[in-house]
Amino acid sequence: MTAQGGCDTVAYVDSHDSRPSNAWFETPLGRRCLAAEQSLVRRALETVFGEQLLQIGAWGAADSFLRFARTQRRALIDWRDDAEADLVTDPGRLAIASDSVDAVLLPHTLELTDSPHALLREVDRVLRADGHLVTLSFKPGGLWGLRHALSPRGYPAGQRRMIGERRLRDWLDLLHYDVGRRQRYCHGLPIERLRRFGCLPQDSSIGHWLPLLSAGFLLKARKCVHPLTPIRPVWSKPRLKAVGGLVEPSARTSESRLRQ
Repeated sequence: MTAQGGCDTVAYVDSHDSRPSNAWFETPLGRRCLAAEQSLVRRALETVFGEQLLQIGAWGAADSFLRFARTQRRALIDWRDDAEADLVTDPGRLAIASDSVDAVLLPHTLELTDSPHALLREVDRVLRADGHLVTLSFKPGGLWGLRHALSPRGYPAGQRRMIGERRLRDWLDLLHYDVGRRQRYCHGLPIERLRRFGCLPQDSSIGHWLPLLSAGFLLKARKCVHPLTPIRPVWSKPRLKAVGGLVEPSARTSESRLRQ
């Protein structure tokens, strides 16, 4: 187990599958945490429109978050063979055309993938100008981060790392994203048997006064592009953007697999 950047990043790496088992989502604490995340994602996506939303990385059931999308199409892509994904592809080399996606959702994906920096660069590549990025992350500081650091396989079991809000904001600033206000969620103790205090209601004021009890946070950011030269019209026929409900894959599709 390694720690980086003080309490801003806590990393855990092993040879196991880098994802909490589905059994955790069936526990009272897992259900409450997922429900709190769904509530925040639903509100974050209420003002996100366009053609395509991509969720990168499975978290809970395949439709846990995609059902809240207001885009014309939505798809789940993952790098793990056992995920119920529309496309299996390397997160550091997405088989998705550049500038073709209106919104990307990363539910703890930066904490689970081998290279969060490579993933963010790919997200920036596929997102259109003014596209939206929504991330869910567990807090490395506080009681949830402490339990993660002290657990042999992290917490929830399978988590590779926790990335703090400050560090994530720094990464997004370097990519010139306009980052909105953070929203904390799942306020309580990370102890399964204490059901009453495992995850208090989202509107509870305890999360504001005692942030150490918050499990995680949501960030919503927007890709800012400031052209240096005037944009000239391109007189060409529009390209088909969808293949089987998924945005047009790039040449990298040969290394990936579309689910039929």
